[in-house]
Parts: sequence; C-alpha cells; structure tokens
Amino acid sequence: MKLFKTEKKKNAVKDFLLIVPFLLLILVFSYYPLYGWVYAFFDYKPPFPLSWEKFVGFKWFISMVENPVKVKKLVQVLTNTFAMSGLSLLFSWFPMIFAVFLNEIKCVPFKKFVQTVTTLPNFISWVLVYSIAFSVFCSTGAVNSILMRLGITTEPIMFLQSADHIWFKQWLWLTWKNAGWAAIMYIAAITSIDDSLMEAAKIDGASRMQCIWHITIPSILPTYFVLVMMSLANFLSNGMEQYFVFANSFNKQKIEVLDLYVYNLAIGSGGYSLSTAISILKSFVSIILLCLTNMVSKKLRGDSIL
Repeated sequence: MKLFKTEKKKNAVKDFLLIVPFLLLILVFSYYPLYGWVYAFFDYKPPFPLSWEKFVGFKWFISMVENPVKVKKLVQVLTNTFAMSGLSLLFSWFPMIFAVFLNEIKCVPFKKFVQTVTTLPNFISWVLVYSIAFSVFCSTGAVNSILMRLGITTEPIMFLQSADHIWFKQWLWLTWKNAGWAAIMYIAAITSIDDSLMEAAKIDGASRMQCIWHITIPSILPTYFVLVMMSLANFLSNGMEQYFVFANSFNKQKIEVLDLYVYNLAIGSGGYSLSTAISILKSFVSIILLCLTNMVSKKLRGDSIL
C-alpha cells in the first residue's frame, strides 16, 4: 500500500510538471498584463514613466458618466456591442445545423471539400477579408460592375460605405469566416453518437430527417448549450479587428463596438487612462456574466461550466 501511494505521488508530480509550461504561458500572457490596470488610477501621459504621473484615484471611472456627451457616446457604443453580440447569439444554432447537414453528405470527397472550403476562412486575417470585400463590393468592384452591365442599376451601390443594415452585414462576414471552424466541435460531438441508436431507428422505419431530429440534435444539444453559455460570458468581448478594418466615416457610428472604442481612445486620442478604466469595468462585467451563466447552467443542466 505504501509503495502504491509513493508511485501515485510520483505520477501526480509528473502530471503537474507536464502542465507547468502552459501555466507559465497563462501567467505571462494573461495575468501579468493585468498590472497595466494601474494606469486607470493615474493621469498618464506618454512617454513619461508612471512614477512621474499624478495619482487621481477613481477620476477616470467617474468621468465616464459625468459628461452627457460621453454618456451618449458610451450608450451608442454599448448599443453596437449588444447588437453585434446579440445577432451572434441569436444565430448561434447555425454552425450546429451546418455540422448536422454536413455529416449527412454521403460522398466523402465532396464532404471533405465542403468542410475544407468552409474552414479555411477562419485562418484568413480580417485585413485580407476586407481586401476580398473591397474587391467584390466596392463602387468599382465585381458586384457593381456586373449589376451595371446588366442594366440593373445605373449607379454603383455603396455596400461598404453605407451604414444601412451594417450590423447584419458584419454578422454575415463573421459567419462566413467562422462557421466552418465552429462546426468542427459539433462534428466531433456527432461522431461520438452510438451507431446502434441510428441502426435501431432505421430498422424501426425512421427517415433521415427523423433520425436527425430525434437522435442527432438531442445528442449534440449539451455541446450547443455549453458554447452558448460561454458566448454569454463573453457578451461584451466581440473583438475589434473586424470592425477596425470595416469602419469608415460613413458607418463609424454604427460599427464602433466596445473593444474598438477602447482602442480608439488609447491609440487615436491618447486617452490611456480612460480606456484602461473602461477595460477594467468590461472585465468585471464579463466575470459577473460568467458567474451568472455558470449558475444558470448548474440549475438547468445540473452541471456547471467551471
């Protein structure tokens, strides 16, 4: 028994040593940068050292709501953020359905072709995505050239410069880029379904759609709910790269989300302290949302996500 306990301790130490490099990476890239939060409590002006600057306490936190103009701007930014994240959440079922129907393709070469083509955009940077969008949808792009040659329109349609339906258009670009990659997790969940269930259903005379509705979808719903809850926890974090490259003077008011607003404050206006204060509040809200979704998961599913 003593030898068994000694061997168990050795195995535990070995397992811990295996994850030490990853823990160090998390500490360096996720926790160490939190030291930057201190800038929110100083009146920081680059390039001077922080020790030269004046400590102002919660001045920048209060300044967010003391000016009606700032409040209006913040409300607009939050509206854009909620709209973008809300659309992603509303259509979060799309990758799941895509994975289900992709799994039903019986021609293996065609199935692999579709999966490859839909996954590749995930590895394309947003700068390149905008380059593609500009080539296709600008005033002299492929779409406008075709429409004008066919006589459908006499003037170019400003697809990229217009703020009309900008939230939905950005969701379409996001879906085009990420749908194939997001479907991979659902495909993995589908492959873990017991084949005997499908065989028994087919013996009982169930059609392909009935098998999908009564076996496939219920089997992957737990995966779907976990991903939805993780999306809820990151509701305010929808990135800034996409909106940064697509933003212009025509749609800036409707496309500026919270992450892009923080970036513009820091880099564009030099408001490092204010942008840091907003980032801190955003982080706390995200933690609260994560805790709430964890509680909801525990109550509804009997299992937490943390």
